[in-house]
Amino acid sequence: MTKDYYDVLGIARDASADEIKKAYRRLAMQYHPDVADTPDAAEKFKEIGEAYEVLHDSNKRAMYDRGVDPRGNGFSGAQGFGFPGGSAAGFDFTNLVDAMFGQAGGRGPRSRVRRGQDALVRLSLTLADAAFGVTKPLRVDTAVVCGTCHGSGAKDGSEPVTCTTCHGQGDVTQVQRTFLGDVRTTTPCPACRGYGTVIPHPCGECSGEGRVRSSRTINVKIPAGVNAGNRIHLEGQGEVGPGGGPAGDLYVELSVEPHETFKRNGDDLEVVVRVPMTAAALGTEVLLPTLEAERDDFDPEQATVRVSVPSGTQSGTRIAVAGRGVPRLRGSGRGELGVTLLVQTPSRLDDHQRDLLRQLAEARGENKAEVSMERHHKSGVFSWLKDAFTQ
Repeated sequence: MTKDYYDVLGIARDASADEIKKAYRRLAMQYHPDVADTPDAAEKFKEIGEAYEVLHDSNKRAMYDRGVDPRGNGFSGAQGFGFPGGSAAGFDFTNLVDAMFGQAGGRGPRSRVRRGQDALVRLSLTLADAAFGVTKPLRVDTAVVCGTCHGSGAKDGSEPVTCTTCHGQGDVTQVQRTFLGDVRTTTPCPACRGYGTVIPHPCGECSGEGRVRSSRTINVKIPAGVNAGNRIHLEGQGEVGPGGGPAGDLYVELSVEPHETFKRNGDDLEVVVRVPMTAAALGTEVLLPTLEAERDDFDPEQATVRVSVPSGTQSGTRIAVAGRGVPRLRGSGRGELGVTLLVQTPSRLDDHQRDLLRQLAEARGENKAEVSMERHHKSGVFSWLKDAFTQ
C-alpha cells in the first residue's frame, strides 16, 4: 500500500462512518472529471474513490488498519473505476452517485400505515354566536377507518405477502454502464409501490386502502369572542391515514354573518339610534334591546340596556356603555356598547307646530341662522354613520 487513505480523504484515523461519507462526498464533487478542470483531477478522483471504497467498509477498513492490503480481498484499486484501461468489476459506483445526489442507497420498505392529512372546513356564525360562544353541530366529510377490514386493507382471512419483485425490500435497483463505471439507480418497487408487500386479496369495501370516505356530525364548541377568520383546532378529527393510520387534525375556519342592527369593531359593539329633535334638546332616556337577547339562553335582565341622552345632544354623539360589548377572546371582561345618536328633524309640521318652532327660533335669535363649515375627516363618526345607513 503506497497511499494513506486517511490522508487522501483528509480525515483522522478515528473518523466516524458519517465523517468518512461527508469527506468523500465533498471531495468527489470537487474532483469529478466533469466538474474539475485541473490536469490531475481524474487521478485524484480515482484515489478518492479507492480510499472511500476501503474506509467505508468496516471489514476492509479493519484489514487496512492492520496493514493488510484489502485489494487482495477483491478490491481492484484505481483500476476499478471503469476509466479507460481499467475494469469496472471491482468498484460499486452507487456510492459516488449517492454522495453526489444525496441518496443513501436502499431506503427499505415503507409502512402501509401512515398519518392522515389535516382537513379544513368552514362554519358560518351569527354575530351573537360569535360574540357569546355556542356549541354547534358540524357535518364533515373525511376518510375514516374501513369498518370491514379495520384498516388492514385485506379481505377477511387474508393478509399481505412478501413482494416477489423486490423480495420485501420495497425498492429495486437498475444498473447502467457509463464511461465512469456502473451507475446504480434505486427506485420504489413498481409492483408493491415501495411497501415490500402486496395484498393478493384486497378488501372489497376500501380496495386495499384501509380507509373509506364517510360523512359524520361532530359538535364544535365555539368560545366567546371569536371573529371572522379565527380557526378552531380539533386534534385527531381530520383524515384517517392510509392503512387505517392515525387521523390528521381538523381546522374549522369561522365566518360571521353581518347583523342588521349591530356592527362589531374589535371587542366593541356599535349601534345607531334615531332620537327626535325635541328629545335630544330636552334630554331623555331610551331603552335599547341588546345582542344578548338573540341568544336562546339569554338572561332577561340582560335583554335591554338603558341609555341616558343628555339635553342638548347633537346628532352624531356617541355614548359608551361599558361592559356591554363582546367578551374578550383572550383576557377578561368585555368591550363597550357604543350608541351613536342620530337626531331627527321633523319633516311634517302642522300650523300650530310650525308657529311654536317660529316662536322658539325668535326666542333664541335664530330667525336667520348662521352656519359654519366643518372640516371633512376621512375617518370619523360621520363617515361611519354614512357607511351604516348606506349598507
